[in-house]
Formats: sequence, C-alpha cells, structure tokens
Amino acid sequence: MAEYNPVVRVEGAWELARDLMVIPNRGVELVPNIGVIGGSEAVLVVETGMGPRNAEAVLKFAVESARGRRLYLTTTHFHPEHSFGAQTFAGQATFLINRAQADELAAKGPSYLEMFRGLDEGIARELTGVELTTPDLVYDSYDLDLGGRVVQLRPTGRAHSRGDQVVTVPDAGVMFTGDLVETGQFAIFPWFPPYDTDVSGLRWIEVMDRLAAERPRVVVPGHGDVGGPDLLTDVGDYLRLLRDETWVRRDSAVSEETIIEEVKALLVERYPRWSGKEWIDKGVGCLCAERG
Repeated sequence: MAEYNPVVRVEGAWELARDLMVIPNRGVELVPNIGVIGGSEAVLVVETGMGPRNAEAVLKFAVESARGRRLYLTTTHFHPEHSFGAQTFAGQATFLINRAQADELAAKGPSYLEMFRGLDEGIARELTGVELTTPDLVYDSYDLDLGGRVVQLRPTGRAHSRGDQVVTVPDAGVMFTGDLVETGQFAIFPWFPPYDTDVSGLRWIEVMDRLAAERPRVVVPGHGDVGGPDLLTDVGDYLRLLRDETWVRRDSAVSEETIIEEVKALLVERYPRWSGKEWIDKGVGCLCAERG
C-alpha cells in the first residue's frame, strides 16, 4: 500500500469570487479544500491543513494575500487535516471556532492525534510537532466583519462531528461545508464505538436539507471538486438512501454483517465512481444504532 502524502500545494489556488480564494485539495487524501476570504480590513483562513508544515505554507499564502490586513483563522471541525496546524497561526491570526467544536477538540484532540499518527508514516510525518491549540475566541454563532464583507460562521449541530460548522460568504454566494459534503465520495462516518459515536446520520440528513434550502451559488466541500448546490442535494439523497436501505433490513432482523454486505453492494452499484467504499460500513453501523 502506498504511503499517504497529505501535503497542501498552494500553487493551485484560484479565485472563486473577488478576494476569495480556494486552495484545492487536488484529489489528495487527507488534504482539505482551504479558503482565504478577504475584506477591506481583514482576511479569514478556513482550515489549516494537517500539521505545522502544511499550515506554514497556508499561512505564508494568507500573509501574502492579506498585504498587511489583519488575519483570522477558523476550521469547519476538529479533525486533524482541518485543524491540527492551528499552532502555526499563533501570534499572527485570531483563531476562532464554535463552542461545540472547541469542546470536542479539547476532549478528543489528543486521542485523534495519536490515532492518526499510528495510521501511516506519511501522516505521522506531517503530525510531527503538533501542539493542540486553544482558540482565542469561542462563540455560539458569529458574523465576522472583514470590512465590507461579512462572513457567517454557523454551527450546524451534531452531524459528521459534534462541532461541525459551515462558513458562508453571502455576498459571493459561497459556502464552505467541511466534511458534511465530499465530492464523488461516500459520506465519511467517524463511527468508532465505544470511543467516538458522535456522528449522526439522522441529524446529518436534517443539516443537509437546511443547507440545500439556502441555495448557495458555490459549494466548497471538505474534499473533492468545488461545485454548485447540487452537491448538497446529492449528499442528502445518498444519506436518505443509506438510511432507508439499512432500516428496512434492520426491521427484518437481519444481522448487521448481512445489512452491510447487501447495502454496500446496492450503493456501489448506484454510485460506481464514488471513492471511500469503506465508509458505507461505518454508516450502516451508525444508522443501525440510531434505529435502536
């Protein structure tokens, strides 16, 4: 198996709208799409990349883009490739996240750091020297005024994680979703009982319906290609199908192993080009538990 190489490449950055850049993940596993959003007075960075080395590249890009404007940093959730470079921004940017995410980072950050370090040498390399960072500002919901541009930081409630939030730029019609949305990939269910069972397929469906109703012009997923509002409906449709096919078998008292086998075969046939098939198993496990 090839070693992971989760390295952010800022050279591929492109402008989605005026003074609004995205550093795309280029299809590289464990590299998120990263946002750099500017106003007349300040610039907001969305996501750090995994570890200090990636965050240094992102910070350098942001400083050059800011040209003296104040810097802010936020993350869509606490998972390592999204937030475990925050220490690099200390003293240069104000780090702000929602309350549920801050609590989740404090509670689970150390165990996720060790878990990810044990997955692969390439991942461990990027996580060398990570120090989990306490945010400068914690909020329930926040409107960040960058100067002539207000960015909405909105917690969604429990879904992919306990502390998910979306970052919306209303004047540009752009929404950063984090791992609530992936392009061309089965939804990532971090379902690891008994250690982490905060993901909720049912609440995730509700969140996707709410986000789809907002009809953003551009959706920046956690991973994969930037797209339109159809990305939101695609994820909602998939999650509903996963729920329905799981529950009809659960209600028939079929074993969870059989449910996984049958549902996985059906979904792979329905979405033959999607990656991350291993997350179907986790999704079935989560939804079986939610069915009770």
